[in-house]
Amino acid sequence: MQTSTDKLVVMVTKGIESELSSVAFTIANGGMTSGLKVSVFLTSTAIDLVRKGGQRLTQVAPLDSLAALIEDFMKRGGTIWACAPCVKSRGYEQADFLDGVVVTGASAMHAEIRDGAATLSF
Repeated sequence: MQTSTDKLVVMVTKGIESELSSVAFTIANGGMTSGLKVSVFLTSTAIDLVRKGGQRLTQVAPLDSLAALIEDFMKRGGTIWACAPCVKSRGYEQADFLDGVVVTGASAMHAEIRDGAATLSF
């Protein structure tokens, strides 16, 4: 049985060292353009993407800079979650992250999935 959804959860495990981080946010922004409610869950080294200044370290041509992709995503109402255990294990605090990033456990992502969200992982 096929169901439709207007939600997308993008899980990102790669950080500033990987072009996949830019691809993930490009696809997340594309989802928003197509009318989806998009949430991004960052885990492992991906949480560095939203540390203040971290996103300025990645540029994958011909894509927009990671900083621009994240800024666009957030301005358009996208939700970014940073994995709470990953944050804690690195000694980071909420103040280390861009405004609007929510430090939370995977339960926030699971709630969207239970509500029918499609998922992608990078």
